[in-house]
Amino acid sequence: MGREQWKKILVGSAGNMVEWFDWFVYASFATYFAGSFFPSGNPTAQLMNTAGIFAVGFFMRPVGGWLLGRVGDRKGRKAALTLTVTLMSASAVLIAIAPTYAVAGYGGAAVLLIARLLQGLSVGGEYAASATYLTEASSPEKRGFASSFQYVSMTAGQIVGLGLMIVLQRTMTDGALHSWGWRIPFIIGALGAAIIFYLRRNMLETEVYEESADADATVGGDDKGTIKALMAHKREAFLVIALTMGGTVAYYTYTTYLTKYLSNSAGLSKDTATLVSFCALVVFACLQPLAGALSDRIGRRPLLITFAIGSTFLTVPIMTLLQHAGSFWPALGLSLLALVIVTGYTSINACVKAELFPTGIRALGVALPYAIANALFGGTAEYVALWFKDSGIESGFYWYVAGCAAVSLIVYLTMRETRDIDLNQVKNADTAGAKPAKQNA
Repeated sequence: MGREQWKKILVGSAGNMVEWFDWFVYASFATYFAGSFFPSGNPTAQLMNTAGIFAVGFFMRPVGGWLLGRVGDRKGRKAALTLTVTLMSASAVLIAIAPTYAVAGYGGAAVLLIARLLQGLSVGGEYAASATYLTEASSPEKRGFASSFQYVSMTAGQIVGLGLMIVLQRTMTDGALHSWGWRIPFIIGALGAAIIFYLRRNMLETEVYEESADADATVGGDDKGTIKALMAHKREAFLVIALTMGGTVAYYTYTTYLTKYLSNSAGLSKDTATLVSFCALVVFACLQPLAGALSDRIGRRPLLITFAIGSTFLTVPIMTLLQHAGSFWPALGLSLLALVIVTGYTSINACVKAELFPTGIRALGVALPYAIANALFGGTAEYVALWFKDSGIESGFYWYVAGCAAVSLIVYLTMRETRDIDLNQVKNADTAGAKPAKQNA
């Protein structure tokens, strides 16, 4: 890839990292601020309340996907990416200054809710805008590798968040962290978003979008980024929902929820649980480009199928063993095994979805169906897990994750390969009819 392509990928990835840092620190620091916004009592109930607000953010993602996907298709990928980081910065500021239950009663929880709604809007558009941008910014034979940096940057955001948590855990007392220290990451997130806003205002648009500015060959000019245009691609929209289902549940189980699970169910200390998650995610981030590059050689479907088979049949034993891991090394080994399996989905799902749609509807086509799937399955994963635990049948959640992966497996087995599709020639509502531009080695 040329210098300009790398520049686009790096700027897009840096912004994505900050976006997802702000998104994930809510979940990572929930164990510290849960008691600040809700009455004292059952710690699991407090976590369920904060997880509920976390899930609400996901239900705003379809709205954000629609609004910002429309912006991305009509005004450009750059415009959408700049707007998403603006919304995320505002939400981080709100969380940083939100009053506690002792000060404002449920008023603090209301501020938290508004902030999560803004985050939902932002991330609803960020995923599709960055997926589309990274896919379009790369050369055809490197799309899997380039788009894998979406999850590299997403995971990097969480790694930075967990790294900050480790630093704070070792430099602050537990009481200080519960009292006010949890606000620090949100202040940092707001500052980081402001920096990214400047970078994104000066980023380059993708050549694919510029060459198809009017999108007359694929979508009528007035219909770019509209629901009407998306309805001409109903099959692809359904595919995005179905292929996302298993992947998003597994991803949020082994990333967002893992730290809580290790401390709240497996009995590890918060410090140890955080360190396990941090180390596992570092390895996970390094695997993404390798798997993405592999998909450029062997195709997308083999990786997706491998993920689905592994997640379907190994989730229950992995989660059961994790619950009895007892110490750092067994917990880390099992977490790494789970994340290696999930890599089959995360490393390439961005480009697979982008490859399904023509240029004039690509951002919305990825954004809205993906956001719907995340609202239904990804955003609720943590709440479902805590509900099963609170009901005394925690193992039911393991089977739920495996079942979602099984549904996606059926989709992966029946869908067509997308590796060799020319992004400038995707015209039909039926992707199966799209002609490959070239066959790569």
